[in-house]
Amino acid sequence: MSEKESLVKYFLSGGFGGICTVVAGHPLDTIKVRLQTMPVPGPNETLLYSGTIDCAKKTIAKEGIRGLYKGMGAPLCGVAPIFAISFYGFGLGKQLIRKSDNQELTLLQLFCAGAFSGIFTTVIMAPGERIKCLLQVQHGDTKPKYNGPIDCTKQLYREGGIKNIYKGTCATLLRDVPASGMYFMTYECLKKWMSSEDGKVGILQTIFAGGFAGIANWVVGMPPDVLKSRLQSAPDNTYKRGIRDVCIILLKEEGPKALYKGCVPVMLRAFPANAACFLGFEVAMKFLNWALPSI
Repeated sequence: MSEKESLVKYFLSGGFGGICTVVAGHPLDTIKVRLQTMPVPGPNETLLYSGTIDCAKKTIAKEGIRGLYKGMGAPLCGVAPIFAISFYGFGLGKQLIRKSDNQELTLLQLFCAGAFSGIFTTVIMAPGERIKCLLQVQHGDTKPKYNGPIDCTKQLYREGGIKNIYKGTCATLLRDVPASGMYFMTYECLKKWMSSEDGKVGILQTIFAGGFAGIANWVVGMPPDVLKSRLQSAPDNTYKRGIRDVCIILLKEEGPKALYKGCVPVMLRAFPANAACFLGFEVAMKFLNWALPSI
């Protein structure tokens, strides 16, 4: 395959892998966002949710199973191009770093190629994340402010234009660049470590490598994700200096542990969702190589 043709397959396979990720992991993502954005209780108040299981139980009791899939429309519509661009960016990053086709990249080079892909995705990731968070924090209100992704987008635009839709872009970039580097580096490293002598990797090895790549991604990306979720779901003018104010107020009121709020559902989601992603990617890549060997 030529360089251009190889990147086309990375693009298409990454898109399919992204769809697999959302379907597998959105319920736990909803729980994560609700834990991250729940209000701080007063002196005589209790926490809205005591943890992951409590949040899941209360959400299902009040809103049914569909409550766990709130806001899925936005990431589902955007996830195919987001992951397609992410995998394309990673493939392009590897090819830019390589000096020859047979060069084996170091861990640092794989990390840089992955981080490069994080820059690619932010342009379409940031507005989708903003809409998703706003929909996810609507706790079964009788009259919710937003009736879905399209209505949310329209209202945001009316209230503050395109800038309002892209609120939290820097926070998304701060999360995705290092996290993407860790994500792809971990997958490539584990896949190589578990491959057979002839270089083949089985389904179980792909699931294992993809799952742990997801965990590595969130170990790095969790603190900026908490800050991003709070910034994007907060009313206008709550944080006048953006993510800097979010961080200062969070650390002052809740301490460093708050940077890992929602960690349990994230880690529970990370393994199956990203195992599904890379499995979908590898299946799609094999199909394309079989169906379109010359492309």
